Amino acid sequence: QVQLVESGGGLVQAGGSLRLSCAASGLTFGSDVMGWFRQAPGKEREFAAAISWSNGIAYYAGSVKGRFTISRGNAKNTVYLQMNNLKPEDTAVYYCAAGQYYNGASDPSTYNYWGPGTQVTVSS
Repeated sequence: QVQLVESGGGLVQAGGSLRLSCAASGLTFGSDVMGWFRQAPGKEREFAAAISWSNGIAYYAGSVKGRFTISRGNAKNTVYLQMNNLKPEDTAVYYCAAGQYYNGASDPSTYNYWGPGTQVTVSS
């Protein structure tokens, strides 16, 4: 059984940094992509970043590129999202997700498993 659990969210001032972690268990070799999505109140869930387990290639949404960095641990059990220069518009619940294929990494339907989310609040 696959489980994903996010941690590291919190309250930070604009311009600050946070590092989110996603602890994964039960993933098989059939799961090659890990993604981070976010959802602000009253808005749809949106893609932030994704990474391939097999080759480490990362992909970012334009709104976070240059500020956020996704990385993976050596074992297939941890993914990180380093968030720098945070802005109030980054305020959202952040979700970790696991899927089979890196192609279509920005599409939520690519992902089979989701964590419960962690709140990130950026004050101005």
